[in-house]
Amino acid sequence: MNDSESSPRIGQVVRIVQGREAGQYAVVIDILDGRFLLLADGEKRKYDRPKKKNLQHVELMDFISPEVQNSLLETGRVTNGKLRFAVSKYVNEEVTDLKKGDQLDGERRCN
Repeated sequence: MNDSESSPRIGQVVRIVQGREAGQYAVVIDILDGRFLLLADGEKRKYDRPKKKNLQHVELMDFISPEVQNSLLETGRVTNGKLRFAVSKYVNEEVTDLKKGDQLDGERRCN
């Protein structure tokens, strides 16, 4: 594991792997201690009511939203719109690129 995988950072996008919200993406808005994070996505989980999640139940992505990170470090708050923007930006850029590549790795069909 490298440093980005072992230690979460504020503004980092994570994929939830355990629990009711498994498979969904969220943003780290606070680190409580070495074991728990506070996550929000701006839609289902608003900034005012974040989800407390065990670090072992999330997968850290290699994407840190500068908008969310700067807002939290400067003012201590972030808007739900910025959270939604960060999650959608990651999903649109990274996840769809992976799916496009996966489709080409399989069998190719010619009609």
